[in-house]
Amino acid sequence: MSTPLVIWGAGAIGGTLGAYWVRAGHDVLFVDNVAEHVAAISRDGLAIEGPVENFKVEARALTPEQVKGQFDRIVLAVKAHHTEAAAKALAPHLADKGFVLSAQNGLNELVISRIVGAPRTMGCFVNFGADYLDPGRILFGGRGAVVVGELDGKRSERVAAMHKLLAVFEPNAIITDNIWGYLWGKLGYGALLFATALTEASIADALASPRHFTTFRRLGQEVMRVARAKDVRPEGFNGFDPAAFMPEASEAVTRESIAVMVAFNRKSAKSHSGIYRDLAVRRRKTEVDAQIAIIAEIGREVGIDTALVRRLVALIHDIEDGRRPLAWATLDALAELVPA
Repeated sequence: MSTPLVIWGAGAIGGTLGAYWVRAGHDVLFVDNVAEHVAAISRDGLAIEGPVENFKVEARALTPEQVKGQFDRIVLAVKAHHTEAAAKALAPHLADKGFVLSAQNGLNELVISRIVGAPRTMGCFVNFGADYLDPGRILFGGRGAVVVGELDGKRSERVAAMHKLLAVFEPNAIITDNIWGYLWGKLGYGALLFATALTEASIADALASPRHFTTFRRLGQEVMRVARAKDVRPEGFNGFDPAAFMPEASEAVTRESIAVMVAFNRKSAKSHSGIYRDLAVRRRKTEVDAQIAIIAEIGREVGIDTALVRRLVALIHDIEDGRRPLAWATLDALAELVPA
């Protein structure tokens, strides 16, 4: 590929990936709609901080309206609820034979492919811990799974090339023929993360709460039932075992999976989710509609009741709008739907 690798959305995920690629000698162009972040990167470089590594790279950065030309590879790393607007903005800059790779949470490949076409869309799954700190500064808090795959499951030259590029950042990155399985696995895990963000507790402390075990279990089961109804085979990662949240799974198996997730998250310097930071620190809307509400929508289509998912979405909206606090009592409000 002769054109620069474009990172559209230079926040936690995009900024971390792009910084590693710049350091490895790749030609990278960052695009972000936060003018202060773009200015800081252009002036001072992009700094990666935290327990994994600390380094800074010099890089080019533009706001979307400043971008000119077309590019072969665009990594889209905006928040899920900004996907449609970002995909429409980048579409004129995507080469005819180029592709967009979604490094996001949710089923955003559906939105992207509707705008640029399925043949020009590639799936990607990431679960490493990172946070946007300040303009030009990203926290890389802990390593996690990185997976890439074509939407149709085929092995192609371009997915092999993208895997090689992702391995620059994460040596254990893999290619899959079941990218939708990983995306649905992340939806299951993501639902649990949104539930932990109802409190001020860390991910690990919330998941480890004995009195909320059944709530987390039933929530995960709802998501996995919808995935099964869609004939998706969810994939596991970093402790989240989809089989442990299937209706037929024993309580002991679910407890084991949650224990491994707790241990995984205790190792990360990113103690709280990006959802929590959106609610408690940045005080902005979360990805709940694009990432979690869609589970309930698909559930209705396939005849699966998702009462806990729907209540979770409503509770997150309550926090966003100032009607409820981040507190154990708010998680208790979710638990009210779980039979004793």
